[in-house]
Amino acid sequence: MKTTKKNKRLYKKGDGFAAFLFLSPTLVVFVTFILFPVFFSFYLSFHQWNMFSNEATFVGLDNYLKMFQSEEFWQVLKNTAVYTLGTVPLNMAFSLLLAYALQRKLAGKKFLRTAFFAPVIISPVAAALIWRWLYDPNYGIINYAIGIFGIESVNWLNEPTSAMFALIVMGVWKTFGINMVLFSAGLQGIPDTYYEAAEIDGAGRWSKFWNITIPMLGPTIFFILVMSMITSFQVFDIVYVLTSGGPLGSTKVLVFYVYEYAFKFFEMGYASAVAYVLFAILLILTLLQVRFMKNRIHTAT
Repeated sequence: MKTTKKNKRLYKKGDGFAAFLFLSPTLVVFVTFILFPVFFSFYLSFHQWNMFSNEATFVGLDNYLKMFQSEEFWQVLKNTAVYTLGTVPLNMAFSLLLAYALQRKLAGKKFLRTAFFAPVIISPVAAALIWRWLYDPNYGIINYAIGIFGIESVNWLNEPTSAMFALIVMGVWKTFGINMVLFSAGLQGIPDTYYEAAEIDGAGRWSKFWNITIPMLGPTIFFILVMSMITSFQVFDIVYVLTSGGPLGSTKVLVFYVYEYAFKFFEMGYASAVAYVLFAILLILTLLQVRFMKNRIHTAT
C-alpha cells in the first residue's frame, strides 16, 4: 500500500513532536539556568538591586561608570591579566613538550600519560586544598624541599610577591594534562611522509619540529590558546580556596571580584556589569586571535 503525501506530512509532524518531547528536559534546563540568567544579568547591569528587595532601581550606566572609575577594578583586571599571561604560555609550552616526548617509544608511556592527566579529573577544590598543604610555611613539602638547598622558608600564600606565582604554578599543574592529550592527538594526525621528506633533505630534529610540527599543529594550538585564555580569565575556585583574593588584593581576579560584590556586598547590578565587561574582554580577545591566526593555520592534507 503506497504512502500518500498527506501521510508523509503527518509522519514528519509526529517526528517533530517526538523530537521536541525528548529535547524538552534539556531545553528547560538550558532556558532556566543559561538563557534566562544571561538576559537577566544584562538587565540587572543597568539597575541597582540587592536580591532582597522586590524592585530593582534603574540607574542607567552608573554601574559601568563606577566600575571604570574604580582603582580596585583596574587592579583586579591587572591581576587577571598577570595570571593569564603566566599560566597560558607555560601551560602550552609544557604540555606540548610532554606530548612530543611521549610520542616516542618510552617504557611506561601509558602510565606517564595517565599520571600527567590525573590532575585534570581531580576536583578543583580538592586540588587547591592539596596545594594549600604543599605551600604551608611550617610543614609544607615545598618549603622542606627548598630547605635542603639552604633556602629559607617562604610564606607562599601570605606574601604579595609570591602568592600570584603560587597560583600560577598550581593553575599550570591543574590544566596541562588536557592540553597534553589534545597536542598528542594533533601530533598523531601529522603524516609521517612530511618528516621522511625532511630527513631526505637533511633536516635536523629542531628544524623538523619548527618547520613541520608547529605549522601542522596550527589548528590545535589555536584551539588550546583560545580555551586556555578563557579558562584563565574565569579562574575562581583555586583563588577562593588558596588565597581568597589576598594578601592585600594581590590575587583578586575578575570572577572573584564579581562573586564578592554579588554575594558579599549584595550589589547584583554592579556585579552583573563587571561580568558583562569580562564577557566583552573575552569576546574581543577571541576575535583578535581568530583574525591573527586564520591565515597562519595549516592543516595536514
